[in-house]
Amino acid sequence: MSDRIPSLDGLRALSICCVLFAHLCGTRDFLPVTVARFTGDLGNLGVRIFFVISGFLITGLLLKEHRGGGISLKRFYLRRTLRIFPAAFLFIGVAACLFPLRSGDLAHALTYTSNYHPVHAWTMGHLWSLSVEEQFYLLWPAVVLLLAPAGAKWAALAAVVAAPLLRTVAYFHLGMSNEAVGEQFQFAMDAIAAGCLLALLRDRLAQIPGWLGILRSNWLLLLVAALPVLNLGGLYPRAWLPVGQTVLNFTVAVLIERFVRYPPAFLNSRVLVWIGVRSYSLYLWQQVFLNRTGAAWYNASPANVALAVLAAMASYAWIERPFLGLRKALEGGRRNAQAQPETSAEAGWKSPGVEFAP
Repeated sequence: MSDRIPSLDGLRALSICCVLFAHLCGTRDFLPVTVARFTGDLGNLGVRIFFVISGFLITGLLLKEHRGGGISLKRFYLRRTLRIFPAAFLFIGVAACLFPLRSGDLAHALTYTSNYHPVHAWTMGHLWSLSVEEQFYLLWPAVVLLLAPAGAKWAALAAVVAAPLLRTVAYFHLGMSNEAVGEQFQFAMDAIAAGCLLALLRDRLAQIPGWLGILRSNWLLLLVAALPVLNLGGLYPRAWLPVGQTVLNFTVAVLIERFVRYPPAFLNSRVLVWIGVRSYSLYLWQQVFLNRTGAAWYNASPANVALAVLAAMASYAWIERPFLGLRKALEGGRRNAQAQPETSAEAGWKSPGVEFAP
């Protein structure tokens, strides 16, 4: 049996392509930046999809542990450390040595608090989303452990309700900037929470008469076309902050459920899986090369794309894969020591070999 959840690598690939195209537009010898903004902030859409995927995946893995005997925070944080830190710290070290940074960039990058550091060098700008993810990893397993899945549903729902209220008040009444309202954890947590709710409720949803029929319907694919339209809501803060983001988050969640339950061939094609597997390293390294204000030769197209891909391939081959192998070896040893039958419900949550963060 494959240890990958169907379609997630393909969805990661499409998401990272949104980010890459958004950052590529405006670089020398490529399309103007206005092209990427034709459907709103395309990079924001890509990151938002990653957030929902992350909430869905991590919650599913925690549910599997809960059903299998209990959640171990120690094992969870060890897996996250081996998965996230080596590639990220390599990138941060190289960027700090080779590129000019602003005051506080390095400290916030190393502590995963870049989402609370709005004035930063371009090279470190994308680390805000990794900070949101890491803050989620820090908090959510403890929530599921302490409240159990039943209570975790209410915690995720509370995040979905609270985040729109908080960002609306912060932007319109406290005068906080677009960057702060878009990046700080308390304002962005509802995207991840939407994925958490999907994982927590999907079995119950499947029991609702007609739900699986709706998921199978080709009419549901109209939601794919709706994504860029919904993303345009970012141009209208009065609708976007309280309502628009929430609608977009749950549209993404519904599409994830459709594509996971009924995997389309194109999302599981070799090309998209290849890109999706390397999406974390692609996200880390693209920022160096896809710089529309950079004057260096490596910031011009198509060299910038080629170098971003080569850097991601090297990071995946030399950093990610060895540490993933170490993680699998540690997990394999634990499974052999504590072997037990796996229920059919748990079988659908085998840990994929690669997870994107975001």
